[in-house]
Amino acid sequence: MFETGFLAIVVLIAGIVVLFKTVRMVPQGYEWTVERFGKYTHTMTPGLHFLIPVVYGVGRKVNVMEQVLDVPSQEVITKDNAVVKVDGVVFFQVLDAAKAAYEVSNLEVATIALVQTNIRTVIGSMDLDESLSNRESINAQLLNVVDHATHPWGIKVTRIEIRDIQPPRDLVDSMARQMKAERDRRAVILEAEGHRQAEILRAEGDKQAAILQAEGQKEAAYREAEARERLAEAEAKATQMVSEAIAQGDVQAINYFVAQKYVEAFKELATAPNQKFVLMPMESSGIIGSIAGIAELAREAMGRQQAAPPRMPPRTGG
Repeated sequence: MFETGFLAIVVLIAGIVVLFKTVRMVPQGYEWTVERFGKYTHTMTPGLHFLIPVVYGVGRKVNVMEQVLDVPSQEVITKDNAVVKVDGVVFFQVLDAAKAAYEVSNLEVATIALVQTNIRTVIGSMDLDESLSNRESINAQLLNVVDHATHPWGIKVTRIEIRDIQPPRDLVDSMARQMKAERDRRAVILEAEGHRQAEILRAEGDKQAAILQAEGQKEAAYREAEARERLAEAEAKATQMVSEAIAQGDVQAINYFVAQKYVEAFKELATAPNQKFVLMPMESSGIIGSIAGIAELAREAMGRQQAAPPRMPPRTGG
């Protein structure tokens, strides 16, 4: 009885083990390889599968989701013999689970080693300034080379990013001084350009002011010449009138003309700024005679006006 019970328990346990070995459920995001007596036969995709126990077994459980690997920091010598520390990250995805499981022993270690080697190759062909300013170019070159090299392993490298490039401390200080000197040079150039522009604008303003002043002086000279011309015309007309009066026998016109010029000369002499005291020896009879001549002219003009016969209005017919 006891042996029968024990045998039943053994059979039950064996059945449970066989059931678990027969029914296999592959989770999403993974692919399992199937081996028959240790040799690869096929790959199980996510879902429910049945295997013959003992004959077939699960070989490798491969993650087919996109994965990220951290590339450790390493020292790299640039083309101009500058030593920099470089690290980065790699994104990849398994496309062929069988190749990823059987073509390479340790997929992650091999990928990291390949990326580190190509980082030294790519950055070693660049100058320090070029490597610091062309990260996108470095990433593109690394991606192209590493993706081509890992294709036989059944993986696809989707992205490689250089995370940090650290030059030595003395180089960083030198670069800071160089940047400061460059900015100082630009500031001096901009200040000189500002002074130059200001001088140009000031010269343009002086030029416009000189032009306007010359135009004003030209206009003033034109007006002054026109005034002198009008004054000369008036003088000529006055002289003509006096000459006509003299020609008609009116001698008093000479006394009027001479008295006017005499008074104008005396006025200019009296108002001269460089004269403080004036002695004028002159004969009173000359001035009185001139004034008498002017008065005589006035009386004659009034007499002629009174002696003229009044004008009669025109008579209308009838």
